[in-house]
Parts: sequence; structure tokens; C-alpha cells
Amino acid sequence: MDICQDLLGRLKIEQNFLDKVVTGDESWVFDYDPKTKRQSEEWHTKSSPRPKKVRMSRSRMKTMIIAFFDSRGIVHKEFVPPGQTVNHAFYTDVLEQLPKWVQQVRRDIADDWVLHHDNAPAHTALSI
Repeated sequence: MDICQDLLGRLKIEQNFLDKVVTGDESWVFDYDPKTKRQSEEWHTKSSPRPKKVRMSRSRMKTMIIAFFDSRGIVHKEFVPPGQTVNHAFYTDVLEQLPKWVQQVRRDIADDWVLHHDNAPAHTALSI
């Protein structure tokens, strides 16, 4: 029996099953210095050239974030330190803390929740 059949079977038995699923994923986020249009306004005379519009551009600075969320929103987010690789050892440390965060943020499912994450190499290591 494949995983989809298992999940469909569980949904038939337990209709609120998806409310207990906590999903984890990593993503790169860029460091922006956002200025609003109002913050970038300058006083000019009518004869002066039009000011350039502020445009947000991607920064060279990027950081990896690991986020865990459920159907109601973010359960926990963690920024990966610069230079740190998300390998099985680092991910294991993060996962060991996850029950504590679920307990703090989602007390109603703290004793009965399911983790879902993709098959990235750090997630599929035997130690995980």
C-alpha cells in the first residue's frame, strides 16, 4: 500500500488529521533594505529632473531559514547561521527542539502531531 492510500485512509478515520500535520522546509531569503516611496521622497523645484523611483533589488546577502508550519501558521522558524551547512547533524539538532516549540505554540496538538518534510538529503539520513 502506498503512502497516499495510507493518508486517505487516515483522513476517513480521523477527519481533523490534517490539522495535526506540521510541515518543515528550508528556503533562501534575501536581505533587503526596503525604503517606502515616502521615505525616499525629496523636495525638488519644478525645473529639476524627476527623481528616480526606488526599486527594491536583490541583495547579495542571503540567509537560509528553516520554517515549520501547520494549517494555522508558523510553528517555528530558525535562521541557519552563516556558513553552516544543513546536514543531518544540524537538522537532527533542530528536530530535537521541535517538540518543545510545538508544545509552546500548539498545545492542542502537542501530544499527537505528525511531521511532514521533503526528501532533501538532510531529511532522509538514517539518523533522522
